[in-house]
Amino acid sequence: MKKLLKLLNVLLPCMVLMGCSSDDHITPIPSSLTSKTYAVSSIFDNNVNGTAKFIKNDDNSTTVEIRLTGISTGTSHPASINFNTAAEGGDIAITLNDVNDTTGFSTTTFSTLDSGTSITYDDLLSFDGYVNVLYSESQPDHILAQGDIGQNELTDVSKTYSLSEKDVPGISGLATFYERENGEALAIIQITNAVNGMMHPAHIHNNTAVEGGDIAFTFNPVDGNTGISATNIAALDNDVAFLYIDIINFDGYINVHESDMSLGTIVAQGDIGQNELSGVSTSYVLNEVNTSGISGTATFYGRNNGEALAVIALQNTPLDGLHPAYIYSNDVATTGDIIFTFNPVDGNTGISETNVSALDDNAVFEYDDVLGVNGHINVLLSEAQPTIVSQGNIGAND
Repeated sequence: MKKLLKLLNVLLPCMVLMGCSSDDHITPIPSSLTSKTYAVSSIFDNNVNGTAKFIKNDDNSTTVEIRLTGISTGTSHPASINFNTAAEGGDIAITLNDVNDTTGFSTTTFSTLDSGTSITYDDLLSFDGYVNVLYSESQPDHILAQGDIGQNELTDVSKTYSLSEKDVPGISGLATFYERENGEALAIIQITNAVNGMMHPAHIHNNTAVEGGDIAFTFNPVDGNTGISATNIAALDNDVAFLYIDIINFDGYINVHESDMSLGTIVAQGDIGQNELSGVSTSYVLNEVNTSGISGTATFYGRNNGEALAVIALQNTPLDGLHPAYIYSNDVATTGDIIFTFNPVDGNTGISETNVSALDDNAVFEYDDVLGVNGHINVLLSEAQPTIVSQGNIGAND
């Protein structure tokens, strides 16, 4: 996935005399001057990108030089520094000179906000804002390029989670969280095969995806035309602080829904934070019993928090049925009592998914405990007909 904000090489600095709207009178700025460069790019057009360079002048004013490549000619492009992050949007704080459509260059020197409030170079380094470049004055909603600045600048730290297809085949994607200098985060959801003309609501929910849970955080919806959602993250929906470091450790998952009218249809889903799968897994064979013709596997996937995702996958299960599944103590030959209950196997798919963190008696039972358990799995035909149709030893009995 291409990042929303792309770091680029800084071009040679230039400066236009105050009051000039074109770059006909550019003179070099001494390289000894203090400066800070931010990336500026388009979320919709990968060809449009560039930089916004902030230069500290000796008279305590600041010069901002914008350089863009890949822009169209025929009209100048209004530019400004706005309040808030680009994902949030905000009012204009400082009006900059237009970006020239031929050169892709704009330069502005200032020492106050548009309101008249003084602002220094050092203030701008911690400013809650972003650079905004529009396609034209007559199209204020058509954003050509943007870039977060000051405290909203992105660090080099990020985390990406997979969003797998769920109820609609072919729709999947990624959710990437980028850390900001102020500790907040920029969340970019990118979905492949999103539906044109639709807006797909997206949320972080509590717990794992297989457990389900209430909405904890609401993203900006995924635009079906682009497959992209960009959201600033600073607090949960209940206003409790929720920063980048909190996301990495959160007990939650992401749901992307088909539409506001079809929230029950989940088009993509993925565990995040402590629930992310660690990459380790162990699979056990479940053999046919009583000539049922039903067999398969039980795979346990380790999570970052030490728990496990259990996936039972069976072949030839009767349609429209639910098949209870349990871990019993001892091996298949010895039999024993039920110690753990899985979510039932869906006969239409042959699949059961269950989070594993504790036995039925609430004793801790995590991934490493599964590997050493003295137990076996039985899958039954139904609650009304508890005939064993598939079984297999697990843990110490494998």
